[in-house]
Amino acid sequence: MAVGWVKDGAVQKEIDAGVADAVKRARSRLGKGKSRTHCERCEKAIPEARRRALPGVRLCVACQSELEKTESKFSLYNRRGSKDSQLK
Repeated sequence: MAVGWVKDGAVQKEIDAGVADAVKRARSRLGKGKSRTHCERCEKAIPEARRRALPGVRLCVACQSELEKTESKFSLYNRRGSKDSQLK
């Protein structure tokens, strides 16, 4: 039950949109095709166990960790605004 400026179900729609965006982003990061034997960035060998566990892997563990750190900085965006703005 929403009151004020927010229509009924608006908050749930925003939550659903956020979940859908996260799922879409996660699926886009999944590997496709054949795994590489050497990292795209640093050319170090990718261990066989990693290639079997993650089909389509293209980066070594160190480069993948660095990539995920930089991506997490940009994923902290709150589309919904503050809670107070929704309740007023």
